[in-house]
Amino acid sequence: MEVELHHEAREELLALPQREQDAVTAALVKLAARGTTLGFPNSSAVRGADRLRELRPRAGRSRWRALYRQIGQVMWVGAIGPEAEVDRLGFARAIRNAERRLEGLERKE
Repeated sequence: MEVELHHEAREELLALPQREQDAVTAALVKLAARGTTLGFPNSSAVRGADRLRELRPRAGRSRWRALYRQIGQVMWVGAIGPEAEVDRLGFARAIRNAERRLEGLERKE
């Protein structure tokens, strides 16, 4: 399955330390290979969010999450943010950013 990053999510990814960039990138490769069958602990639904899933690098042991949604035949990453237990406000901000960015992409479809 094709995986794409919103340009702002790509910037967020590049702002992470290299080790974390590598972990998120490895998780994105896993998402591309498994698509919608990628399940827990590598991916899970984001409670209270509009059709968002969180990609959980290192099977959830990473402090970072990639928030994504399927749009057509593509898994689009809308934001990269901190894990909820590490930074609840940062995670909530990443959810809002992902929803806003992905809604913009859906309107273009």
